[in-house]
Amino acid sequence: MDLGKKIRQYRFKAGMTQEQLAEKLGIAAQSVSKWETAVTMPDITSLPLLAEIFGISIDDLFDLSTEQRLNRIENRMDAETELPRDVFSEYEEFLKKQLDSEQYKKRAVSLLAYLYWHRSNSFAEKAARYAKESIQKSPGEKDCQWILCKTENHAVWDWNMANHAKAVSFYQQIVEENPDITLPYLYLIDNLLADRRADEAGQYLARYSRLEKANPILKEIYKAHIALARFDEAGADQIVEKLLKEQPDNDVALFEAAQYYASKCSYEKAIECYESAFEKDPKRPRFQDALMAIAQISEITGNYEKAAETCDRMLELLEKEWGLSEETDSGVAETKKEKARLLAKASQSVKK
Repeated sequence: MDLGKKIRQYRFKAGMTQEQLAEKLGIAAQSVSKWETAVTMPDITSLPLLAEIFGISIDDLFDLSTEQRLNRIENRMDAETELPRDVFSEYEEFLKKQLDSEQYKKRAVSLLAYLYWHRSNSFAEKAARYAKESIQKSPGEKDCQWILCKTENHAVWDWNMANHAKAVSFYQQIVEENPDITLPYLYLIDNLLADRRADEAGQYLARYSRLEKANPILKEIYKAHIALARFDEAGADQIVEKLLKEQPDNDVALFEAAQYYASKCSYEKAIECYESAFEKDPKRPRFQDALMAIAQISEITGNYEKAAETCDRMLELLEKEWGLSEETDSGVAETKKEKARLLAKASQSVKK
C-alpha cells in the first residue's frame, strides 16, 4: 500500500474529513486530497505530525517489512546517543511482539538488549555528569562517589565489589554448554585474568587452543597475559616479541601486541604498534580503535596536542572512509567535542 492510501486509511479510522486533517496540519484541504490520490507526496517534515495525529509511529505510514523495521531500529540506535521516550516505547513494544516469532525472536532479543543498554547508557552519562558536579562541590563526601564508580566503571577498592566472580561463573556455564564455540572462552579468560586467576585462565586457554577455530594470534597473546598475571613480565615480553618477529605485517598481531603493551604501561611501544596496526590494516573502511588508543595514551602522558591531532585523524577517517558527518552520526560530534576538551587542556598546561 502506498503512502497516500495509508493516510486515507488512517484518516477514515480516525473519523476525520480531509478538511479536518488539513486544519490540524495547518495546510490546505487540497494538499491532503493530492496526497491521497498520489498526485503529490507529503513533505518529510509532515510525517511526525501525521503520525501524532493518527496515534501511530512513522513506520506505520509505510509498508515496511519486519526485517526493515528491525534494521531501522538498530541503525537509529547506532546513530543517536539518546532516543525520545515515545520512540523508545514504540521500539520496545514492537520488539517484544517479535518474541513470539520463530523467525525474528533471536534478532529481537538481541535488539531488546541493545535498546535497554542504549537507554541505560544515556542515563548513565547524565548520572555521571551530575555526580561529578556533586563531587566537585563536596569533594570530601562519598554520597556520589559510588554512582560515578558504577556509571564510568571506576576502580573500586573493596574486593567484594571489584571482583568478576559472577561473570566468571556465567561464562563457565556458557563454555560447558557450548564447548566447541570459541568466543565464550575468550570472555571467560578475560574475566579470570582481571582477577589474576592465572591458573584457571591457563586451563581454559588450553581447552580453547585445542579447538579447530581457535585464533593462533590470540593463543600467544593470552599466553603473554597469563604470564603477566603470574608476575612473569620477562616471559610475557618474550612471547609478544616472538609473535611480532614472526608476523611483523599482520595488523591483528600488531593491534593485540599494542593492547598488551598498553596494559602494562609500555606506552611508547604501544603507540608504535597501534600506528603499525592502523597503517597495515587492509580493510576499508577501517575501525578507529587504534587511533582512539593513541589519543588516550597521549592524554595519559600529558601530550594533549597529539591527542587532539589524533582526534583530527579520527574525524578524517569517519568522513573519508565511513562517509559520516556530524549530521548523520553522533560519534562525529562527540569526537569534535573531545578534540575541543583536549585543546583546552593543552592550553591550560601551557599557561602553567
